[in-house]
Amino acid sequence: MSTALNPGAMQPFALTLNRFIDHAAKWHAGAEVITGAGAGAGTRITYAALRERSRRLSGALQAIGLARGDNLGVLAWNSQAHMECWYGAVGVGIVCHTLNPRLATAHLAAMISQAANRVLAISPDLAPLAETLAPLCPSLQHIVMLEEPGAEMALPDCGNAQVWRYEDLLAERGAPVEWGGFDEYAPAGLCFTSGTTGAPKGVTYTHRSNYLHTLHQTQTDTGGLSGRDTVLAAVPMFHANGWGLPFSAPAVGANLVFPGRYQDGASLTRLIRDEQVTVAAGVPTVWLGLCDHLDRVGGDVPSLRRIMVGGSPIPQALMDRLERRLDVTVQTSWGMTELSPLGTTTPATAPVRSAAKSGRPPIGVDLLLTDVEGAPLPEQRGHEGRLHVRGASVVERYFGHDEPAVDADGWFDTGDLAIVDETGNVSITGRAKDLIKSGGEWINPQEIEAIVGALPEVAQVAVIGRAHEKWGERPILVIEPRKGVEIGDEALRDALRARVASWWLPDAIVRVATMPLAATGKIDKMRLRDDHG
Repeated sequence: MSTALNPGAMQPFALTLNRFIDHAAKWHAGAEVITGAGAGAGTRITYAALRERSRRLSGALQAIGLARGDNLGVLAWNSQAHMECWYGAVGVGIVCHTLNPRLATAHLAAMISQAANRVLAISPDLAPLAETLAPLCPSLQHIVMLEEPGAEMALPDCGNAQVWRYEDLLAERGAPVEWGGFDEYAPAGLCFTSGTTGAPKGVTYTHRSNYLHTLHQTQTDTGGLSGRDTVLAAVPMFHANGWGLPFSAPAVGANLVFPGRYQDGASLTRLIRDEQVTVAAGVPTVWLGLCDHLDRVGGDVPSLRRIMVGGSPIPQALMDRLERRLDVTVQTSWGMTELSPLGTTTPATAPVRSAAKSGRPPIGVDLLLTDVEGAPLPEQRGHEGRLHVRGASVVERYFGHDEPAVDADGWFDTGDLAIVDETGNVSITGRAKDLIKSGGEWINPQEIEAIVGALPEVAQVAVIGRAHEKWGERPILVIEPRKGVEIGDEALRDALRARVASWWLPDAIVRVATMPLAATGKIDKMRLRDDHG
C-alpha cells in the first residue's frame, strides 16, 4: 500500500502593492517622503504617517462610490498627495489611472472616457484644465483638488461634478479601512501610451506584475537601491509608473524626494543639497538643466552618486559632461510603458561607459531579436533585428482590446530595432515606426500631418524628426504647397495650436517644390531625413 508523504506547502501570501508601504511603515520608521516647493518650504512625512493618510483616502474613495476594479483618474505632478492617491487606490483594489497633464485636452478626454473615470484627482495648478475636461467627460462625478506645497488652491467650476478639497474629503469621508484581501492578479494601474500609434492604448498593470517589477528594479545591477539612499524621482509618476520608484523606494526603506512642479536647475540643486540626495532618476533634459545651472552659478551636488536616465536616448557628450561636472555615474536604460517600464539597465559598475548601450535585462525579463517577418534571428548576437520581449511585467493585452498584443509564444513586438553585443548589452539602433521622441515624450507625426494636410493651401505634408541637443529630437514640418498658393509659417502653426499640445509644434517648416516619393508611391521619409533631418 502506498504511503505518500504530504508534500508540504508555503503560505498563500498575495503579492499586492500595499505590502510595500506596510513594510516601510513597520520597518523603516525614520524614512520619509519629501515634496519640494521650488524656493519655498516643502513638506515631509514618514512612511507610517503616509500609510495612515492613504488608508483614510481609501475609505473616502469608497464613500464617494468607488469600488474594487473601478478606475481612479490622477492628473498630477509628483508629490506626497499623488503618492497617497496611488496607495489609497491600490490598497483596496481600486485601479490608479495616471494621466499626463502635458497631453492635448482631446487626448486626455478620450482616455478618461475610455476608462470610465468617475473620480479625478488633480493638482491645484491644473484647475483650468479640470474646467475644460469636465464637460468633455460625462462620466466624471467628483473632482478632487490635491494640495501641494507652493501651489495656490482655486476651486474650478466643473458643472455637475462635485469638487472637493483633498483635506476636506479626508476629514469628511476619510474613515480608515483595512487593505488587501484580493487576488494578486487584480488590476492595479492603468497608463495609456499617449496615442502615438493612432488611438491611445491603455496598459493595465496588475498587483503581481508591479510587485515583481519592483523586485527586478531593486536588483543590484538594476536600480540597486537601499535603505541608505535618498532617491529623487524627477521622472513623472504619470510616465510609466514613475519607473516604479514609488514602489521600490519604500520596499527598501529609502527616502523618496518629489520635486513637485519644480524641475528647473535651481530648484533641483536646492533639493538635492538640502535632502542629501544620493540617487536621481529622470529624462536627460532634466539633468542638462541641472548641469547648465551649476555651470552658471558655480558649486556642486556632492551627495549625488548616481543618475538613472531613460525615456529618450542620451547623447554621449551629455553623458560625459554629467559624469565629469557632477562627479556621478550615469546609468543608461531602455524601457516602455508596456514593460512597466523596465527593459534593460546598464549596471553602475559597468567598466565601459557608453551612451549607446542600454545594458542587460534583469531576471524576469527576456529578449528576442527577429527579422521583419517575426522569425527569430539565427544569431542573437551582433546582428540588428526587431526587438521582442516577454516576462511577468510585460503587457499581454491592451485595455479594452479583445486581441492579444503578443504572438503565440508570448513575445511582445516593441517596434524598436536593436543589436545585442557579445557580452549581452543591448543597443537600441532605431524605431520601426516614425514616432518622434522629444524630451522623453512621444509625438505622433500622423496627427500633425492630418491637420496640416487638411488645409487647402497644402498639397502634401510630412513630419520628420531632427536631432536636438537638449530634447533628443524635435519635429520638422515639410510641406509641398499647392501650385500658385502661398501659406505663411504662422498660419500653419495656428492650424496646429488648437489641436495639439504646444510642445508638438514643429521647430522648423520646410517647403519643397515636389515631395519625394518612394517606389510604393508613399512619401519617402528616408530621403526627407537625409535632406532635412
